[in-house]
This record gives sequence, C-alpha cells and structure tokens, in this order.
Amino acid sequence: MKKTLLILLPFLICTSVFAQNQNEKKVATTQIELYNKIAQLDSALFAAYNSKDLKLMKTFFTKDLEWYQDNGGLIHFEKVFANFQSIFNRDYDLKRNLLKETLEVHPIEGYGAIEIGQHQFKHIENGKLEVGTFKFLMIWKNDQGSWKIARVISYDH
Repeated sequence: MKKTLLILLPFLICTSVFAQNQNEKKVATTQIELYNKIAQLDSALFAAYNSKDLKLMKTFFTKDLEWYQDNGGLIHFEKVFANFQSIFNRDYDLKRNLLKETLEVHPIEGYGAIEIGQHQFKHIENGKLEVGTFKFLMIWKNDQGSWKIARVISYDH
C-alpha cells in the first residue's frame, strides 16, 4: 500500500498542479474577456457622449441609475440626462478621453463588473484649452448579456 501511494503521489501532485494551472488560465482568460468587454462598452458610451448623442447614451444606463458626484450629491437617471443635455447645449464642445493606463475592471459575481479609472475632459473656453482629470467608478450590471451602468461614483473634482 505504501509503495502504491509513493508511486501515485507524484502523479496526483502533477494532476493537481495541472488542474490548478488550467483553472488559473481559465480565470485569467475570463478576466481578460471581461476587461475587454467593459473597455469596449466604455469606448462606445463616450463615443456617444463626444458626439452628443443623448438618446444613445441613455441605452447604457439602468432606469434606476444612482450617480454619486462629490461636488453634486446623489443624482438619478432623469437629472443625469438633463445635466448632460445642459453640457451639450454649451457654446463649446466638451470631449472625454479615458486614461487607458488607469483602467481597472473587476468582476462582481452574479451581477456584473466594477470599472475604475481616470478620464480627462477637454474644451476650449475663451480661446484657452481647459483640461480636467477626474476619477470614476462605475458598476456595470449584466442582465443576460445586456450590460448597463447601474451606479456611478464621480470624484476628485
């Protein structure tokens, strides 16, 4: 019995290590796929923002949206889009650019994902380029493959 165990032990260890490596690869692949999905959604959302397409922007958010702004408090869906419309009505074009090196994506088991990062907003006002860099956190809800933002925390303004 001891001989059999000694012979099988290296095999069992190798099998266990192989299974663990396969599981780690699967998790890594899943995380990369999630990162790419959220990065793609972020890009599409802000392409709509930069082109002032309010109707398309609305499709990226849940109706029960809660938007927490450090300098504006808690804002809900209708007010968020009234604010966007106000921004779009200004005399200058405000453009958003994600700082890609700051992007983090983390899964939320059974719900969706957390997106964390920094972005810059730029516009020319009175002949001068104005640039602001801000931090954000977004909670993406995955409803059977339909990804929408349910919560936003916008801070460091």
